[in-house]
Amino acid sequence: MSTRSSAGTASLPGDPPGGRRAITVWGIGVSVYFVAVIFRTSLGVAGLDAADRFHVNASALSTFSILQLLVYAGMQIPVGLLVDRLGTKKVLTLGVVLFTAGQLGFAFSPSYGMALASRALLGCGDAMTFISVLRLGSRWFPARRGPMVAQFAGLAGMAGNLVSTLVIARLLHGVGWTAAFAGSAVAGVVVLVLMLLFLKDHPEGHEPEPFPHHGAAYVRRQIAASWREPGTRLGMWVHFTTQFPAMVFLLLWGLPFLVEAQGLTRATAGDLLTLIVLSNMLVGLVYGQIVARHHAARLPLALGTVGTTATVWAATLTQDRAPMWLLVVLCVVLGACGPASMLGFDFARPANPPERQGTASGITNMGGFVASMTTLFAVGVLLDATGDDYRIAFSAVFVLQALGLTQILRLRRRAARRERERLVASRVETVHVPA
Repeated sequence: MSTRSSAGTASLPGDPPGGRRAITVWGIGVSVYFVAVIFRTSLGVAGLDAADRFHVNASALSTFSILQLLVYAGMQIPVGLLVDRLGTKKVLTLGVVLFTAGQLGFAFSPSYGMALASRALLGCGDAMTFISVLRLGSRWFPARRGPMVAQFAGLAGMAGNLVSTLVIARLLHGVGWTAAFAGSAVAGVVVLVLMLLFLKDHPEGHEPEPFPHHGAAYVRRQIAASWREPGTRLGMWVHFTTQFPAMVFLLLWGLPFLVEAQGLTRATAGDLLTLIVLSNMLVGLVYGQIVARHHAARLPLALGTVGTTATVWAATLTQDRAPMWLLVVLCVVLGACGPASMLGFDFARPANPPERQGTASGITNMGGFVASMTTLFAVGVLLDATGDDYRIAFSAVFVLQALGLTQILRLRRRAARRERERLVASRVETVHVPA
């Protein structure tokens, strides 16, 4: 007998119940991601200080973020497989240990090389958090809550970014480099203790069915099966195309652009970076509500975000010194990039069965970080080659947006057709058969 309602929106068979316990456990997992984002984005407010501390140029400075994102992106599929096999708690525990060690190492690094190694270690631990939190949400909340759960997870991440721009930036100029980064690492210890004491992979009575694992052959099948799904690839390209402009701006190049190219003070530039984060949090709530009620709105929201970002980005670059109102508009629009990237998971999640959720999420999450890494590198190289001409350097954004849009438009019909086929098959399987 089916447990669906006639409207087809009731809980699916085996759906977890949600409730207060789910919110508490999931909240602990989200707090881990929150701290990971604080550590990830802390370099964004310390870019100019890092250049002075390690005596490096723009290309070498961008290498910090590029290496961190390279490790992050490269770890996504392995982490997805690990989450599918080992569960959330074990993977998150390892992630916290690694990103806390990386933040501490960055605090005490006496040289550029050691600082690079520390950021790589941080990126490795950071890579284990978001996919794990998505998996935790799918184990504790009903499937219909998936879009909102993903957006709230992204919201927590942006709250971590807010801490970087408001707290770490002030600590950095108040107590100095070592104390600011080492002090922030204490947050990693706190969430590790909470997680070890209270986190559970799933509620009682909702243990996932065991899936056989047969070494490398099984891993290849998992990856291949996820990749064959058009929804997984569409989700990856949506994530690729939407996330990276804001990531590049917040992670490294926004503060130098606003200070050096636009002539703002560090305090004003910091306020604008904070505006991106606040906009992200607000837009995330709106996008989550819209998609939860209107599933078909996913692609229009993603494409609309890309188009608006490209338009405002171009308007800003056409002027030597953009007026403050335009910089404010740019930062508000960039705030929509993060929530739009979360829509990628809403294409990949329903396209894959439970035993492939981690793998599919890993493939999707890799998209935006590959785009961010590529753009960070391109901007650094172009700045050095053009004598810090941000107009030319920031134009690299349009190249990656064009590539991503081409792939989205190519895959959208195929993914929609496959989704309709799954929906029809699901309705057939859940038709009530009288006893």
